[in-house]
Amino acid sequence: IAFGLALFAAPAIAASPLPFDVGGPFTLIDQTGETRTDESFHGKPALLFFGYAECQSICSVALPRMAETIDLLAEQGADVQPILITVDPERDTPKALAINAPKVHARLVALTGDENALAEARKSYRVESKLIGEDIEGPIYAHGSFIYLLGADGEVKSLLPPVLAPEQMAKIAFKYINHP
Repeated sequence: IAFGLALFAAPAIAASPLPFDVGGPFTLIDQTGETRTDESFHGKPALLFFGYAECQSICSVALPRMAETIDLLAEQGADVQPILITVDPERDTPKALAINAPKVHARLVALTGDENALAEARKSYRVESKLIGEDIEGPIYAHGSFIYLLGADGEVKSLLPPVLAPEQMAKIAFKYINHP
């Protein structure tokens, strides 16, 4: 459940790189138990994804591609922070995220929180999340699938669909990083 590709064809608003408002403040807890806000990540660009550690669907594609994109950008001299915000706070506790985050990327900051805090973050980023069933592994969620490119100022600069190859994502991200 995510935005349609029609958004990419919409004309851009002069004051924003995107034709709609997206992004905003959040206060969540990382995998070490430390409180993090959106401002904790200001100062360098970031790639942000909403998902969950046990996801066997889009997350199993998006998170590795995001990690590879981070590494490709690092090879070009761009220091970009990878961030995950969970849609499954019951299973994605700080302890669980501490185990799972390094499996995605050594520098991934994985965020969780109570349902109200997570709902606010999802609302700010226009991410829908819905429990659609359970299997033997646990709950299955339908959720947004875009990777958000955040500038060093914390503003969303672009949306990257995870169907893009990491090389394509890195090329797009690098243009925004070098020309904010």
